[in-house]
Amino acid sequence: MAGFIYGGKMNSIYKRALRLAVPMMIQNGITNAVVLVDNIMVGSLGTEAMTAVSIVGQLMFVFNLAIFGGMSGPGIYGAQFFGQGNNEGFRGTFRLKHWIGLFCLIFGILAFSFGSDFLIGLYLHGESEALDKALTIEQAHNYLDIMIFGMLLFVITQIYAGSLREAGDSINPMVGGIASVVVDIVLNYCLIYGNFGFPQLGVRGAAIATVAARVVEMLVVVIWANINRRHQRFLKGVYKTLLIPRDMCRNMIKKGTPIFFNEFLWAAGIAALTQCYSIRGLEVVAGLNISNTICNMLNVVFVALGNAVGILTGQKLGASKYKEAQSEAFSLMKFTGIICVGLTVTLASIAGVFPRVYDTTEAVRNYGTGFIVITAVFFPVQGYLNALYFTLRSGGKTLVTFLFDSVFSWAVSLPTAIVLCYFSPLPILLVYAIIQALDIIKVIVGYILIKKGVWISSLVSE
Repeated sequence: MAGFIYGGKMNSIYKRALRLAVPMMIQNGITNAVVLVDNIMVGSLGTEAMTAVSIVGQLMFVFNLAIFGGMSGPGIYGAQFFGQGNNEGFRGTFRLKHWIGLFCLIFGILAFSFGSDFLIGLYLHGESEALDKALTIEQAHNYLDIMIFGMLLFVITQIYAGSLREAGDSINPMVGGIASVVVDIVLNYCLIYGNFGFPQLGVRGAAIATVAARVVEMLVVVIWANINRRHQRFLKGVYKTLLIPRDMCRNMIKKGTPIFFNEFLWAAGIAALTQCYSIRGLEVVAGLNISNTICNMLNVVFVALGNAVGILTGQKLGASKYKEAQSEAFSLMKFTGIICVGLTVTLASIAGVFPRVYDTTEAVRNYGTGFIVITAVFFPVQGYLNALYFTLRSGGKTLVTFLFDSVFSWAVSLPTAIVLCYFSPLPILLVYAIIQALDIIKVIVGYILIKKGVWISSLVSE
């Protein structure tokens, strides 16, 4: 093991990956810490408030993933252009991200403004003596109506943060994330509970705090990036025009469209799975919220490592170093899987402790514990799968990843969940475990594709 991780040339690979991944881990961990703090603070207001925030969070998750997917298409080219030393090409990817972000923003605002009743209602099924459905709906609307104002801020931050990472700078986004956490925690304490002379606003206060935190994060990332233009040469003259060369735009959209739909449909698939689980009662929704909150604190590790794999591999492909790209990809995938075993042990050890932090019913706590344990068991599968996904995507095989990811979710995972949730007597925890286990199929298929080298190509030399 020591030789595998620390020996010779391999050591430098892991160092480069960690140099990129650790700041991303910190930033995403901080972002999820905000969600965690929000959850715990809002949870003290009652299960209804916690469930309402969870439902809105699930809806925002779809929007956030759509933004991530939209930015990822140009991002593939961005990493390769950077590896090639082509600043003008990099500027093209940056400009395209603005147009994609604008499209997603308009669509998202319209959907949440006019379809909120329908979307929130999808997650509220069954009756519970411990939970007030009408109050939950009211609280969800109170939270969503304010969170809409943070969507533009999120888009701008992602445009800059993604481009900076593709250029090898993950420190700036990390600092922006740290600043946002401080603001969010302080304002949560003030606005949720009415401390230090502030009004007591409950879930509205949590939403205002989150939007304010996003303002701070955006300002830090954007201002810092522009102050340090000598290190980020792609920003010089980038706003002289937002026009993109036709051929470049066509190629990036061609490669990026499958990623956009993949991320959007995958996130929608996760939301649909949660909706299936919600059929089993409001307590299940609340238990899933507790589980997702703590699990997301740890899955940032393999998500960041996957991003690092994609960026480093993309840079090698852009420089036409194909053999190095393949060798390093396999090494980093194994590295990610090993780290995830440690995450499994960590998460399983706190599975029964974390739900006790919440002021909720014993049934909700038990569901939360069960979901955490199952998620922990499958962390190595998810980690390895994530690295496989980013490796395939780094070479522009976006249609493959679309079939591999979203199509699988809608054609296999979701139908299985529908059958088991609606038409079987199986306990919800067993159903959840079965759905998680289905991802082993994707790991096998993904490994075969990586082994065959179907992903190895340079997009910027085409």
